[in-house]
Amino acid sequence: MNRKMLSGSLYLNYFIHGLGLIILTQNMQALSHHWQTPLATVSYVVSGIGIGRLMAYFILGNLSDRFGRRLFVNLGMLSYLVFFLAMPFVTNIQLAYGLAILAGIANSALDSGTYTTFMEMGGNAGAANVFLKACMSAGEFLLPLLIALLDQRQWWYGWSFLIAAAILVINFVWLNRQTFPTRNQGSAQVVEQRAQLPRGRRLVASIGLAGYGYTSMALMILYTQWISLFVTRTFGFHQVLAHLLLSLYSVGSISGVLIIFILLRRGIAETKLLIGMNGGALAALLIVSYSAVSWLSMAAALAFGFCAAGGIMQVGLNLFIKLHPRIKGGVTGLYFTFGSLASFTVPLITGWLSQQSVATAMRFDLVIGLAGLMLVSLVTWALRPVKKTQTAPTLATQRQRINQIDAQIVTLLNDRFETVNAIGQLKAQTHQPVLDSKREAAVLAQVATTSRQTGHTPYLQAIFQAIMTNSRAYQVRLTRKDETND
Repeated sequence: MNRKMLSGSLYLNYFIHGLGLIILTQNMQALSHHWQTPLATVSYVVSGIGIGRLMAYFILGNLSDRFGRRLFVNLGMLSYLVFFLAMPFVTNIQLAYGLAILAGIANSALDSGTYTTFMEMGGNAGAANVFLKACMSAGEFLLPLLIALLDQRQWWYGWSFLIAAAILVINFVWLNRQTFPTRNQGSAQVVEQRAQLPRGRRLVASIGLAGYGYTSMALMILYTQWISLFVTRTFGFHQVLAHLLLSLYSVGSISGVLIIFILLRRGIAETKLLIGMNGGALAALLIVSYSAVSWLSMAAALAFGFCAAGGIMQVGLNLFIKLHPRIKGGVTGLYFTFGSLASFTVPLITGWLSQQSVATAMRFDLVIGLAGLMLVSLVTWALRPVKKTQTAPTLATQRQRINQIDAQIVTLLNDRFETVNAIGQLKAQTHQPVLDSKREAAVLAQVATTSRQTGHTPYLQAIFQAIMTNSRAYQVRLTRKDETND
């Protein structure tokens, strides 16, 4: 597996995903003219993206645990490709709405396959997942500039869709030349730590993180929907300043991604980041909600974007996945399903609250921020280190530990034999012998290099020799079975 090449391709997918997130809203005027409908109808079509996410996240997340990550990354790419190629040409509103739903499904499929892949690649996977947010932000930053250029030159708006499709085709070819890591593998250290966590505390942490999937998304959606109208009506800010508060939020978001990425690479605990960022977001939001001082509101808007939209939602997901390392896809699907519920419910709730006043709708974000801080505090409490007892280990406890290690070994050996099967088929196609003495010698040498205890090395090599002997026997049996079937 070429980790850098695979990572680069996955990151490029999320740059394209950033384009897909806002391409309909950025082209609303052009689509309105093309469809000969009012802007409200275009807005109705845009809502299909949220419906697609809500429909697909949980299902695709669980399926990716069963059928592998590559399939669902490809599904996401192909779904986006159909969306980009077809949307500029359709004239039927129902078909356009169906394409928007397909874009939501594409979003779900990419998330189900990508976040989990980074966690299975090992290394500093938490930082890598946060960097996906930076790639999305880059796409969201560049697309308005591209559309402004097309509009200035009076070129067809559809080129923005087709350029995204062209990049996607190139990346599709690039991605499918890469090898994905074994699915559902987890760090032995993480698996052991979570196994030591009492079941009740693990359940509390899981509920808290699922709830945080809702509040972290709701916090951002409500701010971006109401901030401009709120400050103009409540504090009498000029329209330019009102829109500047949203721009500063975006600048803070991009800065936050880079800082969180660096902090995670330096080993800062996810729980500390969750507490710090959610506390900072609540404080900044309090200033935005009650301060009529323009410069203070601007600083608070920047700080709010940094804390609330700088990748902290992805940090929560990383922690959730580590809590359940054997069902990464299912956890990812559940987490983003709650986020999709926020996308659907927040506009409804705030629309009802705005009947009282716009200030009431905007300040409801404080309730959401406080709920998010309480949830991550609960998660931090539940995931606190388990105190080790000073009692001497018993035969029963040591055998239980052996059983846990054996279960991990069996899972890895199952994956190894699946790979052995694939290698056997390739050898059969090219008429190569089953036994490759040089390869086996290289494996044994690698065992000696990797072994942490010199005294263990000859025994480990004997075990691996037995594994390879049985792998050869398995290949031979499968080859004879295929010949019999032929």
